Amino acid sequence: MESHPNLTRVTQAAGELGVSIRVERFPEGTRTAQEAARAVGCDVGQIVKSLVFVADGTPVVALVSGADRLDTARLASVLGARDVRRATGDEVRAATGFAIGGVPPLGHDWPLRVVIDRRLLQHAQVWAAAGLPDAVFKVDPRALTRAIGATEAEIALVGGS
Repeated sequence: MESHPNLTRVTQAAGELGVSIRVERFPEGTRTAQEAARAVGCDVGQIVKSLVFVADGTPVVALVSGADRLDTARLASVLGARDVRRATGDEVRAATGFAIGGVPPLGHDWPLRVVIDRRLLQHAQVWAAAGLPDAVFKVDPRALTRAIGATEAEIALVGGS
């Protein structure tokens, strides 16, 4: 399989954090939660959406289930922020080094605060983007949370997309 610098970066970052992952690529794409779930053969609730928001001018990453939608008011409360908005595509790339559709939960260009929705922790395994819109990896969400130092909180609107 042809390696891409993004895939190498994500794999190395995971290894440095003590999380062993194996990146899998799907030519049909894994850009959306639904595409990813179809590709890997799991429930959409086991897909990790890595969403970038700007909270009082600072980028943060919110990890929510592919079956849910992020509640910006809840995220603002967890962060103690007055203003929370979705990052633009350029802001996502500047903060993480990755484009929308392939943003992983780790391996970002800069240390970013990460908040994970507690519903993801109900699963034994979840699938997250690995740096490209056709690449994902499987991981224990609790191990991921510990490794990246994510804050656990209820930040999703259940059943939203």
